[in-house]
Amino acid sequence: MNAKARSLGLSNTGFQDTTGLSRGNVSSARDLARLVDTAYQYDLIRDFTTRKKATIFAGWRILQFRNTNQLVRNSDWKIGLSKTGFTGEAGKCLVMQAQVAQRDLLIVLLDARNSRGRISDAKRIKYWLESRSPSERT
Repeated sequence: MNAKARSLGLSNTGFQDTTGLSRGNVSSARDLARLVDTAYQYDLIRDFTTRKKATIFAGWRILQFRNTNQLVRNSDWKIGLSKTGFTGEAGKCLVMQAQVAQRDLLIVLLDARNSRGRISDAKRIKYWLESRSPSERT
């Protein structure tokens, strides 16, 4: 993962483990935006990160997952890629590609106090952009 980060030019990103839970896993908002932009090129990543829920048959048991970004269940949003995250150091985070005000955006939200906070911040960004005239959006 570190070699891939370097190949993408993510100079402020480093991984200590693959879980995403280690305090040694670090990045910057700019690097995360680049990562989302790169990941968006892969159909499978877009598909899995925007599913409302998924069921996986793992041998003798069934695993069910629900997307923690509630915006993927909201028809007012056109989300192309989504990833939520949390560590004690980074807080509640959300990165996503979405179409807002008729343009594609990369949204990176870091250090929300709770899960609702990151969703509320995304909604405020969307509302603010959509309330502006097209000439004010550029």
